[in-house]
Amino acid sequence: MKAFKKHTGIIATLNRSNVDTDAIIPKQFLKSISRTGYGPNAFFDWRYKSDGNQDPDFELNHPRFEGRSILVTRNNFGCGSSREHAVWALAQDGYEVIIAPWKEINGERVNAFADIFRTNATKNGVLVVELSEAEVDHIFEHLEANEGLQATVDLIEQQVELDDASKTIFRFSIEPGDKEQLISGLDDIDLTLKFESDITRFEETHNPFL
Repeated sequence: MKAFKKHTGIIATLNRSNVDTDAIIPKQFLKSISRTGYGPNAFFDWRYKSDGNQDPDFELNHPRFEGRSILVTRNNFGCGSSREHAVWALAQDGYEVIIAPWKEINGERVNAFADIFRTNATKNGVLVVELSEAEVDHIFEHLEANEGLQATVDLIEQQVELDDASKTIFRFSIEPGDKEQLISGLDDIDLTLKFESDITRFEETHNPFL
């Protein structure tokens, strides 16, 4: 997969919490045996009207988000089923970074992303960034006043810099293993092949009858 170190792109916002994987890529599109062609069907039920035309009321269809590659949304994004197709659809629709906030509800932390979605994103080269709710609110507010707002997401420095007048910077945390995998551009097969000599040695010496 393509290595991720730094990305600059236009921000699009999806002001919805608990967006599940069925909303990201509905089940009728899971029949394909290919890993390609999912992009146009991302958010299908929200994106299109019954006649097949784009729904102008769906926020991501707004012309100001043309060419966007960074999605800023609300907490618990990618919940529901574990389908990896959801990440494929988002990546093929042009998103390289997804930003969402963690949130505290009744004293309990609700993560920005569902755990399986986060894992699927990392192994497909999509960076997911968890910020605070106040920081994500700031991005939403600034986007309203700055059409075409861009951001630079630097994985090495672990920061998001808004291209606004004040050059606002937000820092984020990431698991070291996830960071290394993204920077190196290694998918699960690549990670396994790093131990190819050990695997070969084991296969040559292992007694299959034990």
